[in-house]
Amino acid sequence: MMDIIGYAAFFLTTALIFSFITLGLNLQWGLTGLFNVGLAGFVAIGAYTSALLTTPDAAGRFGGFDMPILVGWLGAMIVAGLAAAVIGVATLRLKSDYLAITTFGVSVVVQLVALNAQKLTGGPFGIGFIPRPFSSLAETPLLFNLANLGVVVVVMLIVYFALEHLVKSPWGRVLKALREDERAAISLGKSARFYRVQAFAVGGAVMGLAGAMQAHFIGFIAPDNYLPILTFQVWVMLIVGGSGSNKGAVMGSVLVWAIWAGSGALTSILFSPEQQARAASLQIVAIGVMLCIILLVRPGGLFGDIPKRRSAIAPQSKSVADEGSAAS
Repeated sequence: MMDIIGYAAFFLTTALIFSFITLGLNLQWGLTGLFNVGLAGFVAIGAYTSALLTTPDAAGRFGGFDMPILVGWLGAMIVAGLAAAVIGVATLRLKSDYLAITTFGVSVVVQLVALNAQKLTGGPFGIGFIPRPFSSLAETPLLFNLANLGVVVVVMLIVYFALEHLVKSPWGRVLKALREDERAAISLGKSARFYRVQAFAVGGAVMGLAGAMQAHFIGFIAPDNYLPILTFQVWVMLIVGGSGSNKGAVMGSVLVWAIWAGSGALTSILFSPEQQARAASLQIVAIGVMLCIILLVRPGGLFGDIPKRRSAIAPQSKSVADEGSAAS
């Protein structure tokens, strides 16, 4: 029983860390309409920034400032947010698919820098000995996982309600206006580029925080952690939960990660160790099938915008018809 509770805490911690990335993407795409497929790069920037700030001194590698974990998380948000702002200034003039190609290129560049800048990032060997919250409880997995889950939940609540406040604020309404009708918003004196850069930077900062939290939760990072498959996972999480909904971003992350982890466990049971490498592709198949089913049943996602039901429109159309017949 204790093992089940410990694994559930570990699972929820991982899923909620993914939900930070999904919340950042929801701010960029769901609220503002910015097609960012380079989010793995911002996650990597946050992870490496926090790792360099908090790890002990290491020979042959820059960093090792041995600062507190909270300082690392704050630094990750600042650096990832600034990087997103700089990239946004340079690229947000582009539209839709052109912006997607550019952001994907940025993500690949970040991953290649992490792979080759060995004196900064450790190269393919990554960075180890990243301090973990409540490391003194590591010998008791149940307490360790529950303590980490508590920290992630607290930070999640802070970020979630902060984003909810931003969405309902005048700033958020301007972003929605730019997404729905850019010309109308510009005609009211709003700078489309200025607000989009802001949204891109805030979303990038949230993604950087997610990367930092994941780095400290695992204790080790490497360039292979930030491949394009991460972007695929997070986009599926947002689409399943419902684009434009922060609640959908969180719930979609938990649901998709449950299917991803469950399908991985199932393949390890059903296939021999020699076949598991090929069978791992079934995880992507499972996610694709689930995505198709949800889009057929709920095109807007589980918590996305729900179109008006026919029953709600029927009384209005009936009253119009009655008025027409009475007039004749």
